[in-house]
Amino acid sequence: MDLHYSDTEQHYRAEVRDLLARLLGPDWRGFGAMPAAEREEFRLMWRAALLEHGLLAAGWPEEYGGGGLSLIEQSIVAEELAEAGAPQYPTANDANGLVLLGPTLMHYGSAEQKDYFLPRTLSGEITWAQGYSEPEAGSDLFNVRTRAVRQGDSWIINGQKIWQTAGLSANWLFALVRTDPTLPGGKGLSFVLLPIDQPGVTVRGIRNMAGETEFAEVFLTDAVASNEHIVGGLGHGAQVALGLLGFERGAGGLAAAAAARIEVERLVELARGSGAAADGELRRRIARCRADVHVLRCLALRSLSAGVSGAPPGPESSITKIFMSTYRQRVTELSLDILGRTALSLDGPGAVAALGPQPRGLDACSANSWVQDALHARPGTVYGGSLQIQRNTIAERVLGLPREPRPVPARGAAQEANNAV
Repeated sequence: MDLHYSDTEQHYRAEVRDLLARLLGPDWRGFGAMPAAEREEFRLMWRAALLEHGLLAAGWPEEYGGGGLSLIEQSIVAEELAEAGAPQYPTANDANGLVLLGPTLMHYGSAEQKDYFLPRTLSGEITWAQGYSEPEAGSDLFNVRTRAVRQGDSWIINGQKIWQTAGLSANWLFALVRTDPTLPGGKGLSFVLLPIDQPGVTVRGIRNMAGETEFAEVFLTDAVASNEHIVGGLGHGAQVALGLLGFERGAGGLAAAAAARIEVERLVELARGSGAAADGELRRRIARCRADVHVLRCLALRSLSAGVSGAPPGPESSITKIFMSTYRQRVTELSLDILGRTALSLDGPGAVAALGPQPRGLDACSANSWVQDALHARPGTVYGGSLQIQRNTIAERVLGLPREPRPVPARGAAQEANNAV
């Protein structure tokens, strides 16, 4: 953790803080305090404001409409937005387009792909969903079976994708598909962009146990994608897909730690409001949460320091993933223990954020929001790479332990499986 902010960077932080204060106004109490009926209009207004000031795609080069900010400056912007309780990515599909696909196109895309997709992604005209996971290929990324067959200047695609975040509001899909079924694993894959609004694509929402349809599944039946929309070249899908996952590890670590700290402050307010603050055991558990948040910040500082020095993302990110996902379950379970029977009432406003701590302003004593948070935290140890996979990564690539034994397929079985796809 050898990161130190220079005087210039500290001055930039002050500028960002002042700008956010001017844009949000003196009566701003946080996005969580905003009435539900006003949130959608605010999201669109706030997106336009961030875009105008170069903060929506802060890390994109200026030539593509971004802010051209350094990694530290991006981290400062993200952290200050979290502290202010304002959305960093206002609409549901922004993170998919601005954090994942945009940088991927800049690195692997053709000039024509950049010219067409980047400005439309930035403006919000094109909204993206990710098409990686499949019913039989979740964490096993290179076992996808969705198949694309060349037909003139197009590809005819058949298969199914699942767990699309914000899939119901997307109008384009970036997908990993098998363009050569004779090659094993990732060797026969390509990375393709295709419009969702076409007869061969059906999108269905997946209702989760919190009663929401944040995720979706996509059915592709003779869907059509242009050959011009293969990113990185035919058969290079594995390289592009892994590159995209690398962009996912951006400058948001300190912002995530700040959001977690704000959540603990909310937890303390809940304990005081419910009278649970007098319980010594609950106080110790809250203290542990405070310590865990400090660990999260230290991990984020280490990651940011490595990024600034030019080191590529390493398997150490698995440590953060494990720590964060298990912490989210622990802190939300604590909130339910503090609520006690009150949790059954589901009183108060619901959660604003689906996959993380709630923004500033949300009523700390809202049983409804804490229960939803606890439900959202349960799958955190599965999505984005399960705990088992993350632990294998740490064991094999960080600690240097022997690789876990892999099953050896019978002679000819791999070829038969590929031919059956």
